[in-house]
Amino acid sequence: MSREQAISAAAAYFDSGDFLKDMSRRVAIRTESQLYEERKPEMEAYLAEMRATLEPMGYVCERFDNPSPKGGPFLIATRHEGDNLPTVLTYGHGDVVRGMEGQWAEDRDPWTLTEVGERVYGRGIADNKGQHSINIAGINAVLKTRGKLGFNSKILIESGEESGSPGLADFAQQQKAKLKADFLIASDGPRISAEHPTVFMGSRGAYPMDITCDLREGAHHSGNWGGLLANPAVILAHALASIVDRRGQIRVPEWRPTTLTPAIRAALAECELEAEENGPQIDPNWGEESLTPIERVIGWNSFEILSYTAGLPEKPVNAIPGRATCRGQLRFVVGTDPEDIVPALRRHLEREGFPMVTVSDADRGYMKATRLDPDHALVQWASKSIQRSTNKKTAILPNLGGSLPNDVFSETLGLATIWVPHSYASCSQHAPNEHALKPLLREGLQLTAGLFWDIGDGTLPESW
Repeated sequence: MSREQAISAAAAYFDSGDFLKDMSRRVAIRTESQLYEERKPEMEAYLAEMRATLEPMGYVCERFDNPSPKGGPFLIATRHEGDNLPTVLTYGHGDVVRGMEGQWAEDRDPWTLTEVGERVYGRGIADNKGQHSINIAGINAVLKTRGKLGFNSKILIESGEESGSPGLADFAQQQKAKLKADFLIASDGPRISAEHPTVFMGSRGAYPMDITCDLREGAHHSGNWGGLLANPAVILAHALASIVDRRGQIRVPEWRPTTLTPAIRAALAECELEAEENGPQIDPNWGEESLTPIERVIGWNSFEILSYTAGLPEKPVNAIPGRATCRGQLRFVVGTDPEDIVPALRRHLEREGFPMVTVSDADRGYMKATRLDPDHALVQWASKSIQRSTNKKTAILPNLGGSLPNDVFSETLGLATIWVPHSYASCSQHAPNEHALKPLLREGLQLTAGLFWDIGDGTLPESW
C-alpha cells in the first residue's frame, strides 16, 4: 500500500481503456444547458450516471432541485470517514454547450467519443465531464489502494455552468451545512500549456453587455437617404473605438486595474505562456503594451466584441439600417467593481460624445472575479504534491484568464480554492471539435491520485 501504487492504479485505469469507456457513456448524454427545457431528462440521466459511479465508492448521494427555474438539478455526494479528519469539497458541472452538430471536422458526431491519434473528440470531454471524472477516478484509486481515503470527501455536481450557473449561489447558501468543508479541489479550464501541470486559485470575472445605437424604426434606401441619415452602424463602430484603441488597450478609466501588484507580477514571471502547436498564435502587438502576454490574460482586464449586427448580414440590401447592436464583454480581475462596469461605460460614452449609444446588462448576469495569494500555504503544498507525481515544475497562476463560479466557493462557502486543470487552451471546448489529449488525461489521473493520497497521508500544512 503506497502512494506509487495509487498513482499506478490511476494510470492502469486509463491504459485498460476503462476511463474512455466510462467517458463514452457520459459524453453520449446530451446535457446542453443552453437548451435546458429540452434537455431536462438528460440532466437527470447524467446525475444518475454519476450516482451509479459514486455510490459503490461509499458516497451517500442526494439530488436537489435548483432554486432557480433557469437551472438544472444538483447532486451532492458525501463520504464521511471521521469527525477529526479534513473535509475536501470537489466540484464539477455535467452540462455542456450546444453540440454544434454538422460543424465538426470529418463529420464527427459530438455525442460519440472518437479517438484520432492522441486526441479524443466529444462534447464535454474537456469541459467539464472529463475533468471531474478524472478527479473522481483519482479519489477511487486512493480508495482502492488504501482501503480508505484518510479524509472526508464531498462532491458537488451542477447542471448549468455553461449558462452562467443559475441558482448555484443561492443553493450553496441554502446548503451551507451539507457543503461545509475545509477547502476546495476542483478542475476546469486549461493548463498554461499542455505539457505544464498548473494550479490556479480563482478566475477573471465576465460581464456581458449589449451596446446599441437605435436611431429610428426601419431601414431607408441608401441612395435616396445616403448623406442625409446618420448610420447607426458607423456611430456604434466609432463608439466602440473609443472604448479600446487600435491594439485593444482599454480607455475607460474605471476598467483599468490597479491590482497587478509586484507579488502578482513576480508569480506570473515564473510562468511561460506558449502557443499550442494547433492553436492560434499569440498576437504580440495586441493588448496593454507595457505588459507581458501572460500579464495581459491573467492580471489585466480585456474588452471583447462577441457579436455585431446591423441590417441583414446574411442578405445585405441597399438600405441604411435604423439600428446597430453588439454584444460586448469585459473580462475583469479582482479590484474592478462589477457594479460600476456598465455605469462607468455610460459615463465614458457620454464624455466621448455618444449619448445616442445605450448600454444594458445582458440577460445572463455576470461572474465575479476571485483570486488567492500564490504564496498561500495550501497552494504551495498542492504544487509540491503535483511536482512530486509528475517530475515537472507546477505553474502557479493567481487566477484563470477565463471565468467560473469560484466566488460561490471562496465567498459564499468561505473556502480556500485550488483548481487543477486537466485540459489545454486549444481544446475547442466551446466550439466544434472539442477534444482532450490522451497524455494529459493520463497524467491528470496520476497527479490527482497523488494529490488525494497526500491529503489522506496527513501532510497538509498546519493552517490554511
